[in-house]
Amino acid sequence: MAKTLRDSKDVLVSRAKQQMDSFFGDSELTTRQKLALTCRIAFDGGHDSGLAGQISARGPRPGTYYTQRLGLGFDEITEDNLLLVDEDLQVLEGEGMPNPANRFHTWIYQVREDVNCIVHTHSLHTAALAMLEVPLVVSQMDTTPLYDDCAFLKEWPGVPVGNEEGEIIAGALGGKRAILLAHHGQLVTGATVEEACNLAMLIERAARLQLLAMAAGTVQPLDPELAREAHDWTSTDRRNKANFAYYARRALRNHPDCVSGQVRI
Repeated sequence: MAKTLRDSKDVLVSRAKQQMDSFFGDSELTTRQKLALTCRIAFDGGHDSGLAGQISARGPRPGTYYTQRLGLGFDEITEDNLLLVDEDLQVLEGEGMPNPANRFHTWIYQVREDVNCIVHTHSLHTAALAMLEVPLVVSQMDTTPLYDDCAFLKEWPGVPVGNEEGEIIAGALGGKRAILLAHHGQLVTGATVEEACNLAMLIERAARLQLLAMAAGTVQPLDPELAREAHDWTSTDRRNKANFAYYARRALRNHPDCVSGQVRI
């Protein structure tokens, strides 16, 4: 006989969070491994655009971060060929050079102490939406982690290799976790690599859904209170870890060479 059918939603939500805390623990993966997996996950998820885009995560010392080597596509990144750079993009570990556009990552890390990972790509549907100079509209339950959490930069500042572009993008991002960059692409941030990876997958899906819906009619808004509830419910650390673990297992089936040795996910 069911015993919970009369429990309130608050009670059920609290119980589910406690269960997730028990079942989904911290990963044994290193930051390098998570970043390499994120590159492969992004590649498989429609974020491939040749050599465009950068994925980075804070390094072991203040003022450092890992990123990929310029000249390698997302599908070629491994934990061993990632670079460790300083805030001036000088290579501290690894061979090759970082993408000069990583400069605006430095600006974001400077002003957002809560950000530990950045995923910037020119994914197909976010780039298409950016061409229309319209903000991202979140109107579907799966994409509510981005509800009221995606900024919009309507004016394209040009190729982001200068400090001016870094200041503009970091300023436009503000305190949000994501931003749609007009005539450019998307950028998401996370307190963890897992969070940033999940948001990158979601923003591309949200842009695709928006374009499909716009082609068929008028996108209808979500109820703000319910949307904020869904945003918070789907944005917990444990849910991010569970989602990332699934994406990582799938990536390892497709790209077993991206990490060294045996990993448990």
